[in-house]
Amino acid sequence: MQSRLKKYFALTRAGILETMQYRLALFVMVIGNLLYLTLTYFLWKAIFASSGSDVVNGMTFEMTMVYLVLASSLYGVVELYLVWEIGRAIQKGKIVLDLLRPMKYKRYLFFANSGTLVVNFFMTFIPTFIIVLLITGKTIALGWNLLFFFIAGILSIIINYNIDFIVGTICLYTESIWGINIMKQMIVSLLSGAAIPLAFFPEKLVRVVNFLPFRAIYDTPLTLLLDPNPDLRTVGIKLGISVFWVVVISIISSLFWKISIKQVTVNGG
Repeated sequence: MQSRLKKYFALTRAGILETMQYRLALFVMVIGNLLYLTLTYFLWKAIFASSGSDVVNGMTFEMTMVYLVLASSLYGVVELYLVWEIGRAIQKGKIVLDLLRPMKYKRYLFFANSGTLVVNFFMTFIPTFIIVLLITGKTIALGWNLLFFFIAGILSIIINYNIDFIVGTICLYTESIWGINIMKQMIVSLLSGAAIPLAFFPEKLVRVVNFLPFRAIYDTPLTLLLDPNPDLRTVGIKLGISVFWVVVISIISSLFWKISIKQVTVNGG
């Protein structure tokens, strides 16, 4: 068990070192986020101005911006672009070498990219969180909500990873993943609350979203974080739903991979 953990941590460490070598990519990502947030600010400023009210669907403009700013920074932690990596590995034939490694491919892929996750967490999310705290003051409480957010965040990473793994596996059949991945990113971004807080969704659409795993990726961690007085029953339900989807999506992705890998055909190599 100890030697196995050493292998996993070695992959994580290698990923951290590799990510730190590409500092320009981190800089470009930060600039891109700033541009996105600038456009988002003026868009939602106009929405609240046209509504004629300081509170829309239970959210103030400040709460909405804090939610969207943190969602944007959380994106760099949750999204590891695994679909593109799986697609390139299949197209170039590299997948064959990956399958020969003394580690299950799904597990190897996660830990090989976990270094990027760690770097983005400390280089983007934590600084953004501190800046939001300094600017907004008491908008974010510092209490048990931080622990609930951390737990929900880990569960969200696992859920999103497995969704990416399922979509990446489709490349074994199509050998091209661009269109499918763009559609996946749009669906996840919309239905998870990353682009628009779910509080602004029509009630009927929210009912549909409640039966899907996407809400657990962004909306659940962020709503738990922004709740100053979390009700333990509500927290238990939200985390329980996230755990449920972790189990279900993990099983589905593993079974789909097990079935699909039998039909693998690759180019190049």
